[in-house]
Amino acid sequence: MDAAVHQTQPSPSLVGVGVSHARDPVAAVREALASLRETGSCFVLAFVPDALDPHIVVSEMGRLLPSTPVFGCTTAGQITNSGYQDDALLLIAFPKDHFRCASTLIKPLKPVSIEQTATEARRLSTRFQRTANWNRLALIFADGLSKQEDVLVAALEAGLEDVPVCGGSAGHGLAFDETFVLHGGQAHGNAALLVLLETDLSFLELGFDHFLPTEKRMVVTRAVPEERLVLEINGSPAAQEYARLIERDIADLSPQVFAENPVLVRNHNAWHVRAIQQVVGDNALSFFSAIDDGLLLTLGRGQEILRTMDTCLSLPDRAGAKPDFILGFDCFLRRLEIEQNGLTKPASELLKSHRVLGFNTYGEQHRGVHVNQTFVGIAFFPTTERLPF
Repeated sequence: MDAAVHQTQPSPSLVGVGVSHARDPVAAVREALASLRETGSCFVLAFVPDALDPHIVVSEMGRLLPSTPVFGCTTAGQITNSGYQDDALLLIAFPKDHFRCASTLIKPLKPVSIEQTATEARRLSTRFQRTANWNRLALIFADGLSKQEDVLVAALEAGLEDVPVCGGSAGHGLAFDETFVLHGGQAHGNAALLVLLETDLSFLELGFDHFLPTEKRMVVTRAVPEERLVLEINGSPAAQEYARLIERDIADLSPQVFAENPVLVRNHNAWHVRAIQQVVGDNALSFFSAIDDGLLLTLGRGQEILRTMDTCLSLPDRAGAKPDFILGFDCFLRRLEIEQNGLTKPASELLKSHRVLGFNTYGEQHRGVHVNQTFVGIAFFPTTERLPF
């Protein structure tokens, strides 16, 4: 499919967008803010590239926007109004005319207390006074190396009950060394940020990948669940057995190979990706999501990634209107696959045409589940008609 056939769409009208490619963090903040049209902001989301120091970014934003909350995180890539980017500081300003917010920082994140996290989320929701006829949703940004997102999102889902929760795990390029969330004028490691929103706009949740299960099955026969580490698959060293099943040499295993050969788990009638991060030590495999002894894994086969993206991002409301913008959290492994297949330009054109803004993640949270190699997001429509979730 030639995504270039999509005509250029106008920029979102409901949020302000500022972008800078400056390599100096202070200069980047100033440039991005200068291009950010004044919206009377309720809050600003900041998605920080790996080349910029997040501590300096959030400090400078706090100095220049002393009365506006700044939320966000470090990233493994950004999705701007030009599509996929690697070096862009992206700012999204949410106007007071359409949004209200409350937030809390969960720190330390590791280990997660299910009861305490659910209680804190419930308390935040209770104290956040409801506005008549406005709808609620929650955004979650978590340390992408904490290995706590599975428990975290389940606890939040329990605490917030009928409020939809959507978000992404912070990244740091392909370094996998440290990640940060932004809150209260600081960049925090080993933390998660919960932002509770109210809006008079209608919105829809979305989540999709492009994989189907194959006939190749495997069983985790030895694991270290708290570290998301698989030592053995089918009774053999994990990396050795995985390489055999995908017909590659162990030396070939890399993020790009993992992206094209994901493993899936079945949850009722749905399949979710359990993405592999890297080979560790003596043929062990480190994962981005929960793993346990006895877990049945199925090798996945990719479908046309651009066609899937175009179809799933096409979300007209009941009146036929397109979203004004889509806040998107797209796994970095999806982007690696796109880049490896020379599809970055048409993929960026698709993201532009559907007005997607967001970042590339180390993992995604959607409907109470932490997933990988998935696009999740929220489409906001220029109407107050309430839509079914």
